[in-house]
Order: sequence, then C-alpha cells, then structure tokens
Amino acid sequence: MVISIKNIYIIKMVIKPLKTLLCVMSFFLLFTTNSLAEEKYTANECFEKLSRGTLKFNMALDNAIFKPVAKGYRALPVPIRTGSNNFVNNLRSLLTLSNNVLQGDFKGAANTAGRFTINTTVGILGIFDPAAKMGLNKKSREDFGQTLGVWGADTGCYFVLPILGPTTARDALGLVGNVFIDPVYQVTHNTETDMVIGNDNLQEHNYYYYRGTDAVDFRSKNIESIESLQNNSIDFYASIKSLYLQNRAQKVANSSLTNNSQDDSEWEEIDNQ
Repeated sequence: MVISIKNIYIIKMVIKPLKTLLCVMSFFLLFTTNSLAEEKYTANECFEKLSRGTLKFNMALDNAIFKPVAKGYRALPVPIRTGSNNFVNNLRSLLTLSNNVLQGDFKGAANTAGRFTINTTVGILGIFDPAAKMGLNKKSREDFGQTLGVWGADTGCYFVLPILGPTTARDALGLVGNVFIDPVYQVTHNTETDMVIGNDNLQEHNYYYYRGTDAVDFRSKNIESIESLQNNSIDFYASIKSLYLQNRAQKVANSSLTNNSQDDSEWEEIDNQ
C-alpha cells in the first residue's frame, strides 16, 4: 500500500506542471501570429558586441575544461559510453514526451512513451535500447523552445549566453519552461517528493549529474566538427549563428532530417565550410 501511494504521488508531481502549461498554451495560441511557414533562418542581434565577447569566453572555457573532459570521456570503452548515452537519453525522453503532448504530437508522444517504458524495464533503466529492435526508433528531441515555435511564437533576437551558448529570446524562455515541464527536474527538486519517497536516490545533484553527462557526451561527439568549423570559418561567430538558427528552424518545422534522426547530436553533421 505504501508503494502504491508513492507511485501515485510521483505521477501527480509529473503531471502537475503540464496543467499550468496547457493553460499557457491557450494564451500563446490567442496572442501569437507567426506561422510555421514563416519560421526564419535569420534573427536580429540583441547585443552583438557582447555576444561576440561571450562566445570568446565560452570557447576559452571550452578549451580549458570542457574539451579536455570530452576527450577523456571519449577514451572510455565504447560499451560504457553507449550505455551512458542510452541512460541519459532515456531520462531526457521524459522532457520530449511533455513537449510532444504540448505540441499536439500524440503519435510522437506514443512513440516516446513506448520507448521509455520498454527501455526503463527491459533495457535496465535505459542502459540498453531494446525498443529500437522492436521498431520504436528514436526520434529527435523536443524542448519547450520548439513548442513555443510550434505555437507560433517568433524567434525574437539572437544572443549568446555564458556557458549555455547561442540562443534566441524564444529559446531562452524555453529554457525556463523546460524546468517546469521536465519530470526529472520536478522529482529531484521537490521537497514534498523527498518527504514521501526519501531523497537518498533523488537528490538535486543527481539532476545536474544527468545534465552534465549529457553535455559531455554531446561535446565528445563534436570535437572534430567544432574544430573544423573554427579553422575553416571566416567569421566563426556568424557560422555558429547561422548553424544554430537553421537547426532550430528545422526542428520547429519538424523537417524530415530531424524527425528521422537516429542520434540527436545535430552538430556532428556540421558542414566543413
């Protein structure tokens, strides 16, 4: 009986943020006019000089910390990296599921929910990916910035955030929205949840371990791509901006490229131009 109560409470904590955001969705549908057909590959600059300086800071930090860590991660045996990637992607799929629902993509939601259920159980907490062998292939990730785009919100201006990197006004708002609809964040950061199920395995730092591992895995897959872009770009800042905006526009438009992706590390396909 105790276990049943705990499970019900966790489900309530996962669903609670979606109720609020469903109301927000109605507001955006009423007050936004940008259509998916008008999704742009360009955006005005907010603070170009500051953004260029921030990009230089980010790259210096990357060379000093993130890139060496990514190289060390890449040196791990392939089975360990694959299992780690699968585990993180399985947790991350809960955020995708929330956004599938908010976007009205119920087919995608069914696919995501099915993959999560199978991989969490048969795949041993997502370390393995038996769902793919059953025909439930991994689709592109979804986030609240994409959801805002699907609802019709304009991209807004472009700028670069310290550490987090390139973004737009819409995607920056999406970062905040992700916090409210990410079940992993809600479960690990809610004190009421801690009281009900205990916090030994669900402490806040576990959320940041999960996010950090995701970032390191992403960086390790794009070491050569980013180096090539730096070496071959006349204006590295402009290249990053163009790449980011095109990628986000494709995601919002649900292009065949992103929908059929088997690996969501889009930056691995950076053109060496």
